Amino acid sequence: MPTSPKTFSVLSHPSLDQAGTGQASIQTQRPAPLVESTELLRGSKTVGILHNGSVYRLQATKLGKLILTK
Repeated sequence: MPTSPKTFSVLSHPSLDQAGTGQASIQTQRPAPLVESTELLRGSKTVGILHNGSVYRLQATKLGKLILTK
């Protein structure tokens, strides 16, 4: 059985530019924390996430996929 990774790399893409310049920044890739979906959902199919004053909904589908909606 393959082991699951404990970290992942954050993608660098112009659409992810937080500065609003529309250009990918050149940064050293560092591992980002990895959180199990079971920790977020805690046995529920849906969980609300408050981000920058907006509420998002993270939902697990019957096929085991995740959907994030605003």
